[in-house]
Amino acid sequence: MKIIQTLRGENGCPWDRKQTPRTMWKCMVEEMYELLAAIEEDDPDDVCEEIGDVLFQLVFIAEIYREKGAFDIDKSIAKSAAKMIRRHPHVYGQNSVNSEEELWAAWENIKKEEKQEAKIKKEGSLDAGMEKQENQDIYIKKTASVLDSVPAGMPALMRSYKISERAVRAGFDWKDIYEVIQKASEEWNEFINALSGGDKSDIEMEFGDVLFTLGNVARLAGIHPEVALNSSTGKFEKRFRYMERMLAERGSLLKDVPRQELESLWDEAKEMAF
Repeated sequence: MKIIQTLRGENGCPWDRKQTPRTMWKCMVEEMYELLAAIEEDDPDDVCEEIGDVLFQLVFIAEIYREKGAFDIDKSIAKSAAKMIRRHPHVYGQNSVNSEEELWAAWENIKKEEKQEAKIKKEGSLDAGMEKQENQDIYIKKTASVLDSVPAGMPALMRSYKISERAVRAGFDWKDIYEVIQKASEEWNEFINALSGGDKSDIEMEFGDVLFTLGNVARLAGIHPEVALNSSTGKFEKRFRYMERMLAERGSLLKDVPRQELESLWDEAKEMAF
C-alpha cells in the first residue's frame, strides 16, 4: 500500500498517477489469466508470484477509492469477512446441512436476501410510502431468479458455465452426459444448416448454441470449459511456435511453405510432446 501511495504521490510515476479503476481492471484481468496459467502449470513459485501481482492490482484499485474518500482496503476485507461468516451459518451458526444440494440452496437464498436488503437500504425504509413499496416488490420479483448472482460482465464461456451450474442447482439438468452429447451433435447440424442459409445472425446464434451445449458436456465430464480451452490453446501455441522456429532455422517463412511440409512439421511438433 505504501508503494502504491508513493507511485501515485506528487513525486511518483506519471503512469501510475493517471490510472483509474477502469484502466487498472484491465491490468488485473491480464494478471488473473497469468495466475491461471501458473496454476495450470502447477508451478508453486509462479503461482506465488502471480497471486502477488493480482493482489497488487486489487490494492491499487482500492487505493484509488481511498484517495476519493470512499473506502479503504480494510473496509473491503471486513465486509468480505462478515459476508463469508453470514453465508456459512452451518459453520458459524446453529444451522445444519445434510447434502451439497442443501448447502447450495442455502447459499443462494442468503445471497438473495442480501441483495434485497441492500436494495431496500438504498431506497429507504419499507414504510416510506406505497410507491416505494411497490418498487421494492418489483425489485424482489426481478431478483427472484437463481441466475441473478451470475455477473453479466464475465467472459462468455465462463458465464455460460456458471449459468448452467445455477440452473442445475435449481433442478434443471440433463439425464446424463450422453444425452447432452447427443444434443451437441444436433446443435452442430443446425449450425451447418445455418451456414448453408448464409444468414450471419443465424450462424452466430447456432454457433453460440454449440458452445453453450459443449460447456454442459464439460460440466458433466467434471471439467471447466474455460480451463480446458486455455490448455488446448496453450498446446496449439507451443506447437505453432515450434514450427516457426524450425522454419526460421531453415530461412523459410510459414506462408511460403507447401501444405504437405507444414503438416509434416505439425506432426513433428506433436511428437515433441507439446
